[in-house]
Amino acid sequence: MDPRNFLNDVRIFQFEGLSYVENSNQLNTIEKILYGTEFYNTKVSYINTQGQTINMTEKYADLILRAAQTSKVSSYHLASRIKQEVGPFLSHSSISGKVPGYEALYNFYNIGATSSSEPMGAIINGLKYARDGHGASSETRTKYLIPWNTKERAITGGGIFIGSSYINIGQDTIYLQKFHVVDNRGGELFWHQYMTNVLAPYSESNIIYKGYVNSNLLDTDMTFVIPIYNNMPELPCKRPSILDKDYVQDNTKVYADVTNTLNIRSGPSTTYETITTVTSKDIMTRIEKGVQNGELWDRVVLENGIVGYAFQSYLKELPAVQINKINLSLDKTTINKNESEKLKIEILPEEAKDQKITFSSSNPNIISVDQSGNIFGVSSGEATITATAENGVKGSITLNVYSKVEEIKLDIENLTLQEGESYNLKATIYPEDATNKNITFDSENNDIATVNQSGKITAIKEGTTKITVTSQESQNAQNDENKQREKNTKNNVIQQSDSNNLIQKTVEVKVIKKLTEDELKFDESLTIQGNIISGFNHNNMTEENIKNYITTIYEIKIENYKGETIENKQLVGTGAKIKIIRTTQTNNKTETLAEYTVVLYGDVNGDGKINSVDLLVLQRHILEIQTIDEIFQKAGNINKNGRKPTSVDLLLIQRHILGLQIINQRD
Repeated sequence: MDPRNFLNDVRIFQFEGLSYVENSNQLNTIEKILYGTEFYNTKVSYINTQGQTINMTEKYADLILRAAQTSKVSSYHLASRIKQEVGPFLSHSSISGKVPGYEALYNFYNIGATSSSEPMGAIINGLKYARDGHGASSETRTKYLIPWNTKERAITGGGIFIGSSYINIGQDTIYLQKFHVVDNRGGELFWHQYMTNVLAPYSESNIIYKGYVNSNLLDTDMTFVIPIYNNMPELPCKRPSILDKDYVQDNTKVYADVTNTLNIRSGPSTTYETITTVTSKDIMTRIEKGVQNGELWDRVVLENGIVGYAFQSYLKELPAVQINKINLSLDKTTINKNESEKLKIEILPEEAKDQKITFSSSNPNIISVDQSGNIFGVSSGEATITATAENGVKGSITLNVYSKVEEIKLDIENLTLQEGESYNLKATIYPEDATNKNITFDSENNDIATVNQSGKITAIKEGTTKITVTSQESQNAQNDENKQREKNTKNNVIQQSDSNNLIQKTVEVKVIKKLTEDELKFDESLTIQGNIISGFNHNNMTEENIKNYITTIYEIKIENYKGETIENKQLVGTGAKIKIIRTTQTNNKTETLAEYTVVLYGDVNGDGKINSVDLLVLQRHILEIQTIDEIFQKAGNINKNGRKPTSVDLLLIQRHILGLQIINQRD
């Protein structure tokens, strides 16, 4: 009767609450329980008292749910009880309606089906109960919907019988139906049991568990009612089959000497079921040491209170001197990415320093650690390194990983703006996990073009200037270096300059006079961002068609990314330059007023076509086999998220080639 002997994944189901709870009773779950039987997803049909076959529109799961609502018994219990009592087949004699002399009678729960020496004696007795309740009073027959001459009356009436007799009076678990220790009627206890078999709750719990496993229902919300008795002993009572003479009292701390896990069983043999498992890190107390013949088993209690049996050969006693403290330290709290360090480890007391400890990281993707205490910075962030002794004592240290800026990439290298125009310069810091991604923007000549700290460049007047983008991290490092150099100079110390570590990029900005629409106008279908122009029809990238997008009084000259002039029917691809050229009549001198770089998304080799060649070129770039220029990387970024092309972009180009999804050429 000690409930603590059954608190494992299987045997706990003898404590499952069997009362009806509306939110926990669902048709789809009932169907899962019925899966594998002829009741599953099946409409109900039966033979009535006139011998006619009645076909209902409702399924067995519908009737079971309605019976649960009426009887106040869990629909899952009713479904499981039906499976247990009549099996998986609709042809079972108790529910076929065809037993001679007992036609059109049904007993889904085998209520009253007591054994007898007659052929089919138990089934006949159950059908007699379905007919008249074995001579029950009119009041009782009405309560239980007897006679059970339809399947709905049998399922519902039997549910009322189960509920009235046990569940609704407080015996709402299999355990309580066997051990009559609760009774809401206020009568005598200990006599009202569902069956005489003492092991019935134990064996039935296994059937219920397997049913839930086979029906994939273990993740369903369930209610368990577990009794707690007054004056319970500190440890669960042993099974009567386990002899005291085979054990001696003990009180030793032990752990599992295994690589993976060790099974803790409900009895001293592999024939007993597994209660739980432990690892070498779990500390147990051996309360009884086995001295029995043959294989030796010890009785142990885990730190969470679970009591069970473990094979003695796999148990190892903890050393007499135990580790009681582990201190981890490092002379800094931050390490650099790709940097290795050795942790300083102090174990107390000193006599326990040779005992085994294991290391782990809260996030190995940030800091990894080996079993010697060597740590390695993987990526930026914070992680905690923990050292654990075999007795469970732990020590930890929290560290940060700093990822330095290695590169700045800009979306353009040269920019031409008309007076008054603006362009938002996009700067990307690499690596992507860099800790300090702050950057500064500066203009060499604010009279020609200005830039704010968001990267917005504004053209002021004609001329040429440079916009410089600098990593704040490298700038701070250089400032520190300059201060140290000044200090060293005062102290006559020679220091080599490390200024080449300053990480920055520049953009050449040319500002031209404002051109009127009469002088230069682009088709509204195009997207122009600074010097980058896109939005052309990918099916017609000829030189003459590209010129049709532009209205100007000046000459238009187009060169491919190699600087070669493109004419007539030749294709214009990514990286091509569209130049607006003015010729002065007095001296026949030419001047480039504006210059735009073409981007055809999907064309990453500049030939003006989107085909399998582009897939190969971009794939080689992604795999770092062959790097492509920035403008081609932009054309390969089909997602237009400003990042490096990825396999997703490859897929989008492939879908375009196959005609499944055309690439949008506008930004």
